[in-house]
Amino acid sequence: MRSLNPQRIELLQTKASLLRVHSIRMTTRAGSGHPTTCMSAADLVSALFFEVLRYEVSNPQNPLNDRVIFSKGHAAPLLYAVWAEAGAFPIEHLDTLRQFESDLEGHPTPRFAWYGAATGSLGQGLSIASGMALGLKRDGIPARVFCLMGDGETAEGAVWEACAFAAHYGLNNLIAIVDVNRLGQSQPTMLQHDLDTYARRFEAFGWEVATIDGHDFEQILSAYGRIPEVQKPYAILARTFKGKGALAVENKEGWHGKPLPPDLAELAIAELMPSPEAIERARSLKVAPPADRSAPSLSTEARIDFPKYTLGQMVATREAYGDALVALGEANPHIYALDGDVKNSTFSEKFLAVFPERFVECFIAEQQMVGAGVGLAELGKIPFASSFACFLTRAYDFIRMGAIGRANLKLCGSHSGVSIGEDGPSQMGLEDLAMMRTIPGSIVLYPADAVSTVKLVAQMAQYKGMAYLRTTRPKTPVLYNPDEEFPIGGCKVLRSSPNDLVTVVGAGITLHEALRAHERLQAEGIAIRVIDLYSVKPLDADTLIRSGQETNGIILTVEDHYPEGGIGEAVASAVQGTGVRVHRLAVPEVPRSGKPEELLRTYGIDAEAIMNTVRSLSAMVG
Repeated sequence: MRSLNPQRIELLQTKASLLRVHSIRMTTRAGSGHPTTCMSAADLVSALFFEVLRYEVSNPQNPLNDRVIFSKGHAAPLLYAVWAEAGAFPIEHLDTLRQFESDLEGHPTPRFAWYGAATGSLGQGLSIASGMALGLKRDGIPARVFCLMGDGETAEGAVWEACAFAAHYGLNNLIAIVDVNRLGQSQPTMLQHDLDTYARRFEAFGWEVATIDGHDFEQILSAYGRIPEVQKPYAILARTFKGKGALAVENKEGWHGKPLPPDLAELAIAELMPSPEAIERARSLKVAPPADRSAPSLSTEARIDFPKYTLGQMVATREAYGDALVALGEANPHIYALDGDVKNSTFSEKFLAVFPERFVECFIAEQQMVGAGVGLAELGKIPFASSFACFLTRAYDFIRMGAIGRANLKLCGSHSGVSIGEDGPSQMGLEDLAMMRTIPGSIVLYPADAVSTVKLVAQMAQYKGMAYLRTTRPKTPVLYNPDEEFPIGGCKVLRSSPNDLVTVVGAGITLHEALRAHERLQAEGIAIRVIDLYSVKPLDADTLIRSGQETNGIILTVEDHYPEGGIGEAVASAVQGTGVRVHRLAVPEVPRSGKPEELLRTYGIDAEAIMNTVRSLSAMVG
């Protein structure tokens, strides 16, 4: 860091005052926003950007740049103001805050070119930042990651998942700046200004800690000055005042998320506005670029050498997922695998055995796993995060925010449905298809055999955006030849004849039940069409509609999932208005432990249930 003198501190103070003025002016003009939370952190951010940060402002994609994450995303006006003061874009553009066509959204997203994630759901930023820090460290890039946090969000458990993760991996390139301004949205925070308790908590998680007055530039700069020396993740706990600098609102409750009305805004700006001479002098402050060096280059992608399976071979799709990860990892150096302490069940351990430097064990912390994956994706990695499908539900808000941030994240949920057997309902993913179908821009894939699994994993890697793969626990026979292709949005018609009475649509484990039902019904002289709906979102509506119309206008869906939001509803939506009726078999209630075949039978999604339903439907057709 540069040597400091009183004149330079004066320049930083001027910049901080301007950041406060911009934050007030923007939010008052927009008629909404959070100016007071911007004002509490303005001194911290001024010193960070103009003394500490190393960033090529004209090239946000420079891999050597430091990263800045505002976990307290409601301080977005401050983020935009400091980038404007850094010369990223004209100051006048700040007037577009929260307008529909503007990249200056109410909470930051990657639509803003100088930002790499979506934040604003509190408690997530540190997880994302830790993923970035880990990726930078493993790539040998000396950049640092700074995460501005609010004190209120430390009540979120995900913050401490991130703290444990960062300490475990020795991320001394990760700096959390906690703006302890005492006031939450509806009342004072749990600890208010008790910095000692905050410090003990971070220290207990293995972090280096500094406690400072967040409005004293000598203390701020002294804390920042320790960054090159720390050997652990570093938390700077700064005592601040919400609304700092505007006497009408400073340290007062009831101002969260409220712009200052025009009269108060005018008074506050008059209190804060530096002189024209001071503003002119402060223009000498610039964000320093990163050191002039080359980023490490990775080898280019190669052709994927897919694992080979034979027809009829018994292979669990979860095991084929592990095989696919290894094949992808050999072909593409950007592939990462993340795990939640179930790698011997999801078979991501196969990737660990070959590529330990690109494997990240997140332990039993699914929110952290997804958040770290989002951070790695921001670095250009292609992260595959896997756990039991049911456990991904606890990370849903991270998944939702990852999609808002256009994260190129891949998820695999294993042990789906009642077919897992004796472990019981707490371990059965029965809501995951519904969960992932609602994610904007997502694809949802559900293979039934090993060949389709490895081909779909490769498709996931090519897809730009959120992708979900559902795998099952039991071994199932290989159905497809190794040269079969599985495009996203497709399906496979596996059994068909001109005399088909009903189209049966299955995926994963229930496809095999549908094929068994086909064989048995054929012996009775009843023909059914069987479709493998391996792509649940998007799905092949044309084939479904055509098949339904050719089979008496009847489709029967069967799925190892609750009725709500799964395959049945997806198909029904696709064929709506075409005259095709959809009948559904799904798990109708909270299941219990038992053998897989017993559970499939009990909850009416096995071959016998399909046969009985088809017989009933064929009688109706007459």
